[in-house]
Amino acid sequence: MGKYKVLVTARSFGAVNREAYELLEEHGCEVKKLVAADGPIPEQLKRELPDADAVIAGLEDYDAAMIGLGKNLKVISRYGVGYDKVDVAAAKKQGVAVTITPGANGDSVADLAVALMLDCARNVTIMDTHMKAKDQIRPQGVEMWEKTLGVVGAGRIGKGVARRCRGFRMNILCYDQYQDEEFAKECGAEYVDLETLMKESDFITIHSPLTPETENMFSAEQFRIMKKDAVIVNTARGGIIDEDALYQALKDGEIRAAGLDATVMEPPYDSPLCTLENCILTPHAGAATKEASIKMSHMAAQNALDILRGGTCAYSV
Repeated sequence: MGKYKVLVTARSFGAVNREAYELLEEHGCEVKKLVAADGPIPEQLKRELPDADAVIAGLEDYDAAMIGLGKNLKVISRYGVGYDKVDVAAAKKQGVAVTITPGANGDSVADLAVALMLDCARNVTIMDTHMKAKDQIRPQGVEMWEKTLGVVGAGRIGKGVARRCRGFRMNILCYDQYQDEEFAKECGAEYVDLETLMKESDFITIHSPLTPETENMFSAEQFRIMKKDAVIVNTARGGIIDEDALYQALKDGEIRAAGLDATVMEPPYDSPLCTLENCILTPHAGAATKEASIKMSHMAAQNALDILRGGTCAYSV
């Protein structure tokens, strides 16, 4: 029996190699992976949490009631950077640390954001779908070359997207409460207010956390002031975009297209957005690369160990 019981719900934790598991086991942890094949993850958590010391958590909810089951729980180590599904106040009240893995999946998410932009601009998914249905079409696209990119949330990932898009000689506009002048000089970026970014950008990429301030940041009014050929991409969190308003804007041609790796409901099978050719949907797969899996697994494991063994972690929320 290990000194600590660690539950793992993050699906791709340790999927590439066993190094993260071995790191935990070398430091006295008994690791138990919860998989959907054994039943709903929340139901498994209810059974397993009472004697668990740590959870390496995926995208499931940790509300006050769930956290309250963890009588021995010391840390919820999020496999990723978002923690909107964790009741941080309830965790703090119970003395449970919440940690994240900033930077570990940044390159992977930035790559996908650019991929979604290109797909929306050049109708790749639309043409592929029609080709496979023996209905060849060549819909008119738009170029990314020398267009204007709007980055909403210019942190690690937003900056990564901007750096990639400099290869297209794009003009970079950023909206962020923290302005990095060194980055602005490097990329020739300009920090502007949100309305200016929306009006002037040909492509908008979202990299903000979901907070009361950012919820429905993009709604009907914002889509009306955007360019008719604008493309919006969200690889951050569902809820930042008002999906009902987005559906109407796409349907009415107020904007060209959207690429969403994050939606309010995941998966969004029942969303009307699934009926639109000009909305590309992916299953919150920004971090689904070998490289990101290795880095995130190791960092999430180390974060859990830092709390279990020392009580502090540099990446606590």
